[in-house]
Amino acid sequence: MTTISKFKWFWAWQDEKEEAWLHEMAQQGLHLRSVTGPGYYEFEMGEPRNEYYRMDYILDRKDYQNYLQLFKDAGWEHLGEMGGWQYFRTKAEGTAIPEIYTDKDSKAQKYQRLVTILVVFLPIFITITTRPIDSSSGFAGLYFAGKMIGTFLMLLYVAAMIKIFKRIQQLKGK
Repeated sequence: MTTISKFKWFWAWQDEKEEAWLHEMAQQGLHLRSVTGPGYYEFEMGEPRNEYYRMDYILDRKDYQNYLQLFKDAGWEHLGEMGGWQYFRTKAEGTAIPEIYTDKDSKAQKYQRLVTILVVFLPIFITITTRPIDSSSGFAGLYFAGKMIGTFLMLLYVAAMIKIFKRIQQLKGK
């Protein structure tokens, strides 16, 4: 069994694009084995197959085994997770493209779960970026550089939240 690692970055609101890319990889004979970190994918080489990948985002772990069993019963293989994102695969049957969500409201709930966790961590970013720098410290330059990086990351974080809110509104037809 030969494995190949690939790096490809996707933002949280680009899960459909990531799923399509994983489908393309399977059609080329690269079958997802695991996601080892943000943007890092491990594939197993094999024959090209028409497999579809879907992702879900969960927070609550108390019924995790029942959650996984529900997907298994519906014909989805759980491949693993990365940062709360669950990766599933199934083989295509006929011409129908398999989905894990049957309606837009259910899909919007996935993004709402993601926004919940982002909102929880937002105060941490705000605290880090608004904390005053002690200019008498020998590390003032380093603190300033860290603060600038933190500010940039917070802006990315807020931009991501806005994109996800827009995706929720799009799915809800508002």
